[in-house]
Order: sequence, then structure tokens, then C-alpha cells
Amino acid sequence: MSEPILFLRNVTIYQEEKVILSNIHLEVNHGEFIYIIGKTGSGKSSFMKTLYADLPLTEGEAHIVNFDLATLKEDDIPYLRRKIGIVFQDFKLLPDRTVNENMLFVLEATGWTDAIEMQNKIDEVLDKVDMKAFASKMPHQLSGGEQQRVAIARALLNDPELILADEPTGNLDPQTSVEVLEVLRKINANGKTVIMATHDYALLMKFPSKTLKCEDSSIFEVVQKTV
Repeated sequence: MSEPILFLRNVTIYQEEKVILSNIHLEVNHGEFIYIIGKTGSGKSSFMKTLYADLPLTEGEAHIVNFDLATLKEDDIPYLRRKIGIVFQDFKLLPDRTVNENMLFVLEATGWTDAIEMQNKIDEVLDKVDMKAFASKMPHQLSGGEQQRVAIARALLNDPELILADEPTGNLDPQTSVEVLEVLRKINANGKTVIMATHDYALLMKFPSKTLKCEDSSIFEVVQKTV
């Protein structure tokens, strides 16, 4: 049995002095697709930020993609994030660069140097999300759904073991949300682990999967019919 991709025990998450989530026990195995649900302010984003080390872990034991969050040093955070693909609600594309240049920026920032290898990788990830034909477009020339597809492609550039998607459909209409989730499900079907925070319960009904709920400073698994 392989090591879990994410393991949390006795974890409490703080923002400054305030307890956001407490006594978290969680194990996520390779290849799982997991939803994190809960009302606004229930701790979903704080939970995700802790996983990619935007919020420091100060209490409990946590291992993610073979990194120990409790002992993680500042210098190690970029290496952690190379093994995690992060997809945000607001896309976070650089507005003054084409889709291709956005991708190139990430590869150069994470140590790639060979121009041919970089272009091959960009073509590969854009192809996975059906956006290769849009490589020369500027972000403002794309719809919200197209921008989110590009953001997902960007998250795949360094072949991460885990995708963290924080409200990836939050700014999208219902039909586009379904299309974006289908992209994430396809990536999951190809072996990537996906953890997705969402408040869109319609998506959960359409694409059921293991679901964790943030409520009353706790996070726990729920059966879908009770969400």
C-alpha cells in the first residue's frame, strides 16, 4: 500500500489567533477526487491555503506529497508547489501576456531552460484542456470558462501529483461550470488526485464523489444526500 498523498492528524488551523478548523484527521490516497464544501467563512479556503503553505501549520501533523507541513521551511515552499497544481477562482492569468507566454512564465520561474522542451510541454497541457488553438490569445480575449481551462493547464505544467482547486467554478455560469468540472474529472481519471473546494451543490449532484464538509470549526465526511 502506497503512502497517502495527504495525511493530517490532530491539525488545528488558525488565522492569526482565531481557530478556523480544529482537530482535523484526514487521509487522501492517490487518485481520489474529493470535494470540500461548506458555507462562506466555514474554513474551505483556509484549509486549502494550509495545504499549499500559504497559511503556516502550527498545530498537528501534516504530510502532503512527501513534504512535512509542520517543519516546512520558507525555502522549501516553491518545491512543494511544484508538486501541487493550484487552480484559483479568479484564474490569476497575467493580463499583459498571451496564453502561451503565461505558460512560459511559469516554466521559466520553475527552472525550465530548454526552449523546445518548454514549448512541447505547453502544447501538451493546452491540448489536454482543448485550448491549444487559443495559445496566441490574450486573457481578455477569452471567456471565463476558457480562462479557467488555461488556468487548469497551467496547474499541470510541472506534472503535479495533486491538484488543489479552490472554488474553480465560482465565477462561471452553470453550463461553463459543468464543462470545467468535466475537465477536472478527466484529469482525475488519468490518475491525478484532485481536491476541490466548492459551494456549487448542483455540481456535486451531477458528479458525485467523496465529500468533506466544513462546519462549526470541524471538517468531516458527509454522504451526498445530506449535503
